[in-house]
Amino acid sequence: MKQLLTPVLGLLALGTFAQKDMSVVFETKLDHRIENTGTGTEERGYSYAASDKEITVFNNKTGSVRWTGKFKDLTPKLRKVDELTPFWESNVLFLFDRKTGKDQIACLDLADGHLLWTTDKYQNITDENVVYIPELDGFAITLKDRLVWILARTGEERWSTDKFKGVVGQYVVTPDSKLVMVNFMPGNLAALFSGYKNQIAKIDLTNGNILWENSYVGRAERKVVSRDFMYDLDVHDDKVFLRMNGIQVYDLNTGANLYSAAFDYTPDKLVGAPSGAKKFGVYNAVADPVVVGDDLYVLDMSSKKSQYVRKYDRHSGKLLWSSAEIKDARAIPNMYVVGDKVLLQIGGNVEAQAYIYKRERQSDGSYQVTEEWRIWHPNVKPNGIQAFNTSDGSLAWDSERFRKGITNAVVVDDKFIVCSGKELYSMDVGTGAEQYVVPVAKGGVGNADQIMTYKDKVVVIGDKGVSTFNGKTGELVAQGKYKKSDLEDYEGDRMILKTAGADIACFNLEDCTFQEFKARKGATTSLSTDGNFVYVYEKKNVTKVATR
Repeated sequence: MKQLLTPVLGLLALGTFAQKDMSVVFETKLDHRIENTGTGTEERGYSYAASDKEITVFNNKTGSVRWTGKFKDLTPKLRKVDELTPFWESNVLFLFDRKTGKDQIACLDLADGHLLWTTDKYQNITDENVVYIPELDGFAITLKDRLVWILARTGEERWSTDKFKGVVGQYVVTPDSKLVMVNFMPGNLAALFSGYKNQIAKIDLTNGNILWENSYVGRAERKVVSRDFMYDLDVHDDKVFLRMNGIQVYDLNTGANLYSAAFDYTPDKLVGAPSGAKKFGVYNAVADPVVVGDDLYVLDMSSKKSQYVRKYDRHSGKLLWSSAEIKDARAIPNMYVVGDKVLLQIGGNVEAQAYIYKRERQSDGSYQVTEEWRIWHPNVKPNGIQAFNTSDGSLAWDSERFRKGITNAVVVDDKFIVCSGKELYSMDVGTGAEQYVVPVAKGGVGNADQIMTYKDKVVVIGDKGVSTFNGKTGELVAQGKYKKSDLEDYEGDRMILKTAGADIACFNLEDCTFQEFKARKGATTSLSTDGNFVYVYEKKNVTKVATR
């Protein structure tokens, strides 16, 4: 009996369960086309779908319509709606009617659709230069010549200042209830500002007084689709820590620069923008700083022709050593410190994000609008793997194996795993020797687009599905073969792959089994923040499907 049972269990482990369709929680047909969508969290309880003339807010649990209406009725002063932006934390939906010099803004309550306020005071405003600050329930709006503060529910302007240029970025509420904040300039708004400079400032938001200001090194920005900040701002005791291409430390009370181990880097021309991209950015081309105890490791990419690893005392900012030159690296996406070695991934996958908008005339004279929020991982060359000694920054080893290609590298426990796209390599951290080499073809999902970690496993996202390998031994754990698709999203033990035709498959990373939902081409999908559901928006239909 054991001899029969063992291979059966083996087949189950390799993901050969019968394929299932995702169960439908609800399907709601709207009375209008869907051109713009916003998915609220399960806790919030509602989401919206809109055309250029109407909007519907629906219940996340049942799909029932919470409220619906035509914009011309909801906002009588707006003749049309060119753009709509939700600010979920404030329950406010901004609507923009754009006409040169006569822009109109209307704000609706997302919960019930009633009109909160309208104004024509502010011109050339987009979602990029409006920031909601929940601590005071207001919006910081950046104009060409000043920053204004308005109350979220009434639109009442409380103050303005011309001493802070650019858009309010990440901020921290200080112990004395003031804000320390960083400014930034979104790429598509560069022409808006005059006299812009990098600013970090402490401000009293009750009256707009700037208590202190200083400059910072680098480029602060947010990702154009996910809206994640590309830097971190923290306050500890009496110090302000800005982690952006290194680290910069300021005195909380005076704003004085205590020390800086940072550099300026812009990933120009690493990746081309896709057709129709209205917003576009390339991210994760430079590895984040690594802190180990009292030590800070920073990858210095200030020059396009030469780069270095630098080690600092993280308390004082004293430079302890600088490595030998890393020549001609256009991107170094990952840096790890394992034991007494600093490990670098040179080249490979970076992240690109784009908001793509296309308006195409149909045969009947109407126009079809297609919106796409795309996140993908293009590959940048040249490629390589290098290791440096943590004691003095000297080169420990340099692997020639990956000159022809690399997707990315990960650390599983104390194992350094590198993927060439065709093989997984476990590299000895101390010497660079190959401890095992495993063809990703064993997973049956084609070449690897990228690898990730899940528990003690290496997850291979392939051309046609997902497979997992044991990080210590390289043995295949599970596989789930699907059709040609790309990584769409992941949360916890759930991973979504999506085809060019908008079909989606949700993989369980425990065993690589998956469930599928076949959507219409051009459908927009959104994974819930808990990973339990996917919302599918297509033509006039909203469908919620379960991933478990």
